Amino acid sequence: MADDLKGKLDTEVELKSSAHEFFNFWRGQVHQTPNHTPANVQEIKLHEGDWESSGSIKIWHYTLDGKPGVFKERIEIDEENKIVKLIGLEGDVFKFYKVYNGIWHITPKPEGCSAKLTIEYEKLDETSPDPHIYLDFITRMTKDIDAGLVQA
Repeated sequence: MADDLKGKLDTEVELKSSAHEFFNFWRGQVHQTPNHTPANVQEIKLHEGDWESSGSIKIWHYTLDGKPGVFKERIEIDEENKIVKLIGLEGDVFKFYKVYNGIWHITPKPEGCSAKLTIEYEKLDETSPDPHIYLDFITRMTKDIDAGLVQA
């Protein structure tokens, strides 16, 4: 029964920024996210560690469907494969999910890059929705960050 509650949602987004620029944003400039997508993310606070290292913990303050939310995560960075994983620790998503992780896998292209966005989740129970609303959210956020990087 528990396996029925586990799942993955993903999508691919074509970006204009280079893989290096986009990956480095996640590696050390993520605190600038509210500058790029203020309608979605209002603040990110460092809770433990630093802005650049795997294992650091951050607290996100965001707005989803007009409602404020909080998400506490621990970041894992895979330099070699250009993968950033936000492992959910606490927050509003845990009203519906036992496990919630957001993953960005960045692939270089001749012009720009692509980002495969994945949400790994485990629902609390069968009444919890699939996290489509969160996949839409991280897609919007990703496109806004890309636009901000290209403008700079």
